Amino acid sequence: MLLARIAIAIGVNALALWVANAIWDSVSLHGFWAYFIGALVLGIANAILKPILAILTLPLIIFTLGLFYLLINIAMVALAEWIAPNFSIDGFWTYVGVVVIVWLVNWVCYHALDSLEGDRRRGRLA
Repeated sequence: MLLARIAIAIGVNALALWVANAIWDSVSLHGFWAYFIGALVLGIANAILKPILAILTLPLIIFTLGLFYLLINIAMVALAEWIAPNFSIDGFWTYVGVVVIVWLVNWVCYHALDSLEGDRRRGRLA
């Protein structure tokens, strides 16, 4: 079950990167490994680094009414860009757009998966 969740998370992040690549000319991903490594780094960074950074910078996040949290998300995408081969993003506003797309694709996919899971559980109980 854990491996399936990890595979789904990598797949959803790769889909989000693909959508961002399709929307903006200043986002460039070429090849399977760019998507796979970018999605993997993004998933690991969001699962491990982002919570730690959010806790350490909580006063700053509160003081800026959450705006600093956006910068943490941009840093996670920048880390994925830095580590993954053949992956580049040009411009601050493109980073903001990529963060929004990653959030939106993750939200839609996990909402759909949760509703499928709920339907499956209700089917078993009925």
